[in-house]
Amino acid sequence: MRLYKLLGICLVLLSLSHCSTSPVLLTPVPPQIESMEGYASLWYEGVQGSARTKFSFLFVSPDRGRIDASDFLGRAIYQVIMTDNQAYFVLPSKKIYWRAEEQEIIFRFMGFHLSLEEMASLLSGRWPEDKEEDPLFEWDLERDKRNRIVRGNRGDLRFYVEEFIANTDIAHAIFFSHPLNEGRLKIRNIGFNQPLNERAFSTGFIQRYEEKTWEEIQKLF
Repeated sequence: MRLYKLLGICLVLLSLSHCSTSPVLLTPVPPQIESMEGYASLWYEGVQGSARTKFSFLFVSPDRGRIDASDFLGRAIYQVIMTDNQAYFVLPSKKIYWRAEEQEIIFRFMGFHLSLEEMASLLSGRWPEDKEEDPLFEWDLERDKRNRIVRGNRGDLRFYVEEFIANTDIAHAIFFSHPLNEGRLKIRNIGFNQPLNERAFSTGFIQRYEEKTWEEIQKLF
């Protein structure tokens, strides 16, 4: 009798473990993603060297994004703020910033050009299906039997999903390659449609900071 009870308890615990959500996933995945935020790590190496970065991210549909990068000791390195068709690469410790097109700033972060929408799609696994039929759509995307995006390419830029989070269409680890570099992005945690702190996209720092060129930023970076 004790053996049967023990087996019963084990079966209950096993079923609960299968029902529990992944520790990476902070919220359920909604049918419609309005915003997403979380924490990730990025590694890449290429012709201009290598980089290992941890960063938090916040993306709000359709055109706002923020990235806060830190080193592996948790020390703040820089911020990327994209809002109202403006994009900034900010060094808070130096009170300076560089203003540029969002794809150019993402290039400095990722090592290749992406729009804010494309970067959000890469992280969320949700690409605009209506655009895939458009002959002007530049991406060639491949889906698996569960309709999840598993790989894609745009010209020389390629990516594939190494691992998904639990039983979702959200990527846990993504490998990407380009003639100039290759690397890996891993989601540490991610949540969706949570209450927003509007101050995250404030650009009031412009009044207190000094604008620099990218070449000037590099010398201090």
